[in-house]
Amino acid sequence: MSDSLPLSWRMVGFQELLGVRVVDWEPDRVTLALRVEPHHLNRSGIVHGGVLCTLLDVATSFAGLYCEAPDQLRKAMTLSLSTTFVAPAKGATLRAVGRLEGGGRSTYMASGKVFDSEGSLVAMGEGTFRRRRGSEAKEGEDQ
Repeated sequence: MSDSLPLSWRMVGFQELLGVRVVDWEPDRVTLALRVEPHHLNRSGIVHGGVLCTLLDVATSFAGLYCEAPDQLRKAMTLSLSTTFVAPAKGATLRAVGRLEGGGRSTYMASGKVFDSEGSLVAMGEGTFRRRRGSEAKEGEDQ
């Protein structure tokens, strides 16, 4: 984990283990990237659906968690997530884009899409999330 990244951009746990990283983040929209490695593949040699679901979960949840202060953090929990697999991923990288669609101070909804190296749509999804107590404000909370 790079200490030069803003706190809110750093991945932890499972996200870090997979290699997910934030490449762009602004209010209501986030873009993530993942370099495809052999451990991301299933028996058929294509990206495992669980990897795609994780990218959608992170992208859709982060879409509602942009934090204005680089040393602060906002957190949420997934209440529901639907995923549709569109095509097998091709190439060495995946890009996931999450967009905030609506909601209120604590509960929000977001949509997401995952694209492969060729720019083809691989998976899409929608999620509903609840911001953790202390994460409702855009300036986040101390860590």
